This record gives sequence, structure tokens and C-alpha cells, in this order.
Amino acid sequence: MQRLRRNRQLTPGDLSALEQMLLDSGAGPRTDVERVAAQNGGLGLFIRSLVGLDRVAATEAFEAFLDHTRFSVEQIRFIQLIIDELTANGLMEPSRLYESPYIDHGHLDMIFPHDVGVIVGILGAVKAHALSAEVA
Repeated sequence: MQRLRRNRQLTPGDLSALEQMLLDSGAGPRTDVERVAAQNGGLGLFIRSLVGLDRVAATEAFEAFLDHTRFSVEQIRFIQLIIDELTANGLMEPSRLYESPYIDHGHLDMIFPHDVGVIVGILGAVKAHALSAEVA
């Protein structure tokens, strides 16, 4: 569970342990756990969506990006919104960048005219860590 919260790459063994933990806690029969995992793109993604992402881990995901350039207050606030969502929900689909509250602060392509791909890549990497290393 801590690997999910801290954005560390999951292994097949980690996913097996998570599944067993759910079964042992009485979450239902294996078929229910498998169904929920399939409906949510995988067990790691499902559990991450429930427990969220540690704020430090969410911030670290953007650390290298933020270290390379000086950003405006507006840009930092935009990234902070992303970090807030990752902390609460554990994941964020790139399409969310074009919805409220993000568009309330300006359009992504205008705020980060050259960095949209980098931001989308970071979101993809955060999501990939909740998948098994074999799947990611």
C-alpha cells in the first residue's frame, strides 16, 4: 500500500499482496476483486484512486520539471492544482487539464506553451507506477 501512496513502481508481487490483503479483509470473493480491478484498469489504479497519492510524492513527480526553468506564479499555481488533485485522487487523466478548475486559471496551452507534453508525460508516469512493472 505504501508503494502506491509514495508513487513507487509496483511489481506483480505487490499486486498479488494487495489482492490477498483485500481478500483477507473480507472485501468479497476473488471474482469481485478481479471485476473491480478490470473495471478500473487494474487493481493498483483502483486502490490508488481510493487512497490518493502522498503530497510529497506528487510534488516529487514534478520536481525535475520545475527545477529546469523559472516559472511564473500563474504556472506554479497551475502545477499546484495538479498536485492537489493527485494527492486527493491518486491519478489524473490528461483530459482533466482542459476542465475546471484548470481552465479557470487559463488554458494549458497558453500557460505552458512548450511544456504540455512534459506535463502529460508526468501524469502518465504517475499512473504507470500504479500498474505492474510488467504492464507499465
